[in-house]
Amino acid sequence: MDTWTAIALSMLIPTAAMVLNLLLRDRPNLRDGMTLAAAVLTFLCVLVVLGNEGSGTTEKMVLSEVMPGIELAFHVEPLGLMFALIASGLWIVTHLYGIGYMRGNSEKNHARFFAAFSLAIASTMGVAFSANMFTLFLFYELLTVSTYPLVAHKGTPEAIRGARTYLGILIGTSIGLQLVAVIWTWNLTGTLDFELGGILEGHVAGMMVPVLLGLYAFGIGKAALMPFHRWLPAAMVAPTPVSALLHAVAVVKAGVFTMLKVGVYVFGIDFLAETGASDWLMWLAAFSIVAASVVALTKDNLKARLAYSTVSQLSYITLGMALATSMGVIGGGMHIAMHAMGKITLFMCAGSIYVATHRTEISQMTGLGRAMPVTFFAFLIGALSIIGLPPLGGSWSKWLLIMGAADTQEWVMIGVLMVSSLLNVAYLLPLVGKGFFLRGNETQDQWGEAGLLVWLPPLITALGCLVLFFYAGALQAFLMPLVTK
Repeated sequence: MDTWTAIALSMLIPTAAMVLNLLLRDRPNLRDGMTLAAAVLTFLCVLVVLGNEGSGTTEKMVLSEVMPGIELAFHVEPLGLMFALIASGLWIVTHLYGIGYMRGNSEKNHARFFAAFSLAIASTMGVAFSANMFTLFLFYELLTVSTYPLVAHKGTPEAIRGARTYLGILIGTSIGLQLVAVIWTWNLTGTLDFELGGILEGHVAGMMVPVLLGLYAFGIGKAALMPFHRWLPAAMVAPTPVSALLHAVAVVKAGVFTMLKVGVYVFGIDFLAETGASDWLMWLAAFSIVAASVVALTKDNLKARLAYSTVSQLSYITLGMALATSMGVIGGGMHIAMHAMGKITLFMCAGSIYVATHRTEISQMTGLGRAMPVTFFAFLIGALSIIGLPPLGGSWSKWLLIMGAADTQEWVMIGVLMVSSLLNVAYLLPLVGKGFFLRGNETQDQWGEAGLLVWLPPLITALGCLVLFFYAGALQAFLMPLVTK
C-alpha cells in the first residue's frame, strides 16, 4: 500500500466506523467488534506509513487549493507520525476498555458514544498528518466539536455545564486567537506550510514576534496553559474512557503537538532563540507546571487530581519548545509519548476503581489496593513514569528537558522540573500507599477487580511505560530530524 492511500484510510476507516456505529445501534456485539476491527486497521495503516517513510519528511499531497498559499494538504514528518502511532495504537486498548467500562457501569447510548469517539480519532489523524496550519486548524476544530458529545454524554446538569465550559474555552481561544495568528502568518509570508526552520524569519521582527507567538500559545487552548486550562478539569465529568484516550492522549496531545509544530515549523527554534521571543512563554509554562501541581494536591476527587496533573505535564512540552534548544524540542516530543502512556494508565485505573466500587474520592479508597491489586499495581507503574523514575519511560523525557534547560543555562527551569517531580510524588503516591498499606473500614472481601476488559488495558499500558524506557533511544533518533537540517 502506498503512503497516501494509507493516510487517507487512517482517516476514512474511523469515519466509516462512526457511521456503522449509528447504523448498528441495536446490535451491540457486532457494533463493538466492528469498531475494534476499525481501530486495528487504522493502526495498521499508520504502521504502513511508518514502514514506507520511516523518520523522513515527504512532499505534501494537496487535495485542493482554497486560496493562493492556503491548501488542504497532508504530509508525513516524524512528530506527526509519532502522534498518529500513539493515538491509533491506544485507540485499540481504549476501545476494549470502553466496552468493559460502558457495560460494567451500565452506561446508556453506547452507539452515540462510540460513533463520536471514532470521529474524534479520524480528526486526530487529520491533525497528525496536516501539511500546513490551515489543514491542521480545520481538523483541530473538528476534534473539538466531535468530542463535545462525549463530554456531555451523561446528560446531567453537571455534564452539560462541563461540556459548555469545554466547548466555550476551546472554540473561543481557537477562533479569537489562533485563527488571528494563522491569518497574520499567511499575510506576512504568503504561505502556511510547515517547513523545517520555520517560515517567519525575515517577515516579522521586534516585539511583533512574541506577540504573534502569544496569539498561537493562548490560541492553542488544548495545550491547557494557564489561564486557559479550566476546560480540562471541567471535561472530567465525561465517562472515564473519554478521559483516558481523548483527554490523556488525543485532545490534550493535539494541543501540545500543535504547539511544537508551531515552534519548529512556523517560527523555527533558531529564530526563537535569536530573538528571545519565547522567553516569556518559558516562564508561563514553568508557572503552570508548579501551580497546577499545587492545585492537584488539594483535590480529593481522583479524576480532578489527574486532570490538574495533566495541566502541569502538558506545560513540560510547552517548556521544551520555549527553551528553543534541540534537546528541549526532542524532550518535549518524547514527553508526548511518555506522558500519554503513563496518564492513560492512571485514568483507566481510576475508571476501574469506579466500576468496581463506585468510589471517586481518594479519601474513600483506603485499603482498596488489597482487594484490587492489579489495578493499584498498574496505577503505581503509571505514577512512577509520570514522576520520572527509571526504569520507566517518563524518566528520559524529563532528563532531556533538564538537559535542554542546562544548554541555555536556565537553572531556574531545572529547579522547576525537580520541584515538579517532588510534587508528582506528593499527589500520586498517597493513593497507592492508602490502597496497599492501610486498612479500610470494610474487609477486602467486599470488593474485587472489575471485569477483564476494565483491568487488563491499564496493565497493558503500564507495561508500555516499561517498554518505552528501553526503546527511548530509538524514539529519540526517530525525532532527531526535527532539529537537524
